[in-house]
Order: sequence, then C-alpha cells, then structure tokens
Amino acid sequence: MAASSSSSTAASKTSNSTGGKQSGPSAEQVVAAFQRMRQEQRSMAAKAAELEMEINEHSLVIDTLREVDPSRKCFRLVGGVLVERTVKEVLPALESNKEQISRIVESLSTQMQTKGRELTEYRERYNIRLVGEEDGPSKAGAASNRESEGGGGSKGGAGVLVS
Repeated sequence: MAASSSSSTAASKTSNSTGGKQSGPSAEQVVAAFQRMRQEQRSMAAKAAELEMEINEHSLVIDTLREVDPSRKCFRLVGGVLVERTVKEVLPALESNKEQISRIVESLSTQMQTKGRELTEYRERYNIRLVGEEDGPSKAGAASNRESEGGGGSKGGAGVLVS
C-alpha cells in the first residue's frame, strides 16, 4: 500500500511540474530531443565523410596497382598485421572493399535524408526556431514572446528557440 501511494505522489508531482500542460513535453525536453536528433545527423554525416575518404584512398591504390605487374610482391595491412601478397591477390580484395564501402555510404545517405525529414517534422511540430533565423518576429520580439508564453502558456504550440 505504501508503494502505491508513493508512486501516486510521484505521478502528481510530475503532472504539477509541467505547469498544467499534461499533453506534451516541456520546452527543455523538446530542446534536448531536438539537439540529440541533430547530433545523430551530424555523426552520420561525419561517418559518411570518413568513408568517402576511404573510398578515395582505395581508388588511388587500385589505380596504382593496375599499372603494376600482377606477380609483383605487395604488402597489405589486415587487422593490424602486415601481410605479404601479390598484386593479383590484393587487387580484387581492394575492389571488393571499395564496393562494400560505397554501399555503406549510400545507406548512410538515405538514413541522413530520413533523419533530416524527421528533424523538419519535429521543428514544425514544436515550432522550433534556430538562433539566427529571421522567419517571424525580430529577435527581441521572439524573446518577449518566449517569456510571455512560458509564464501562462495559453498557446499549445509555444515556440522554442534553439542555439
């Protein structure tokens, strides 16, 4: 019985802390979720750029090895171990790796586009404005609007300003 009364007390505290808006997350939660989504998109873009550089390196090595005698000795780093092979053994493996990396980059690209659409929908749903955007009122007007909306908040779609 004591456990159920403490959980009902905790539930009433959380409903009171939202300021009467029981239907949606607080401005801080909206901003945190938006920042997390932006960070996920940035990390995907960084990974895609890194993989693009690997593709360029593979292309350079492949082009160089095509001009070399196939029976010539070459060395390849595999899992931190330097392995001696011939050019005719290494070249197909490099081409295969390059194709696999290209497919991963394409997959990351589609994921980034999906994440971008999610971010746009999220911004529209919660009326999120980024610092430096001039879509609506001036910056001073936006600041006064935030203060008035935060106090009483009769509007359900109060805007959130994100830096």
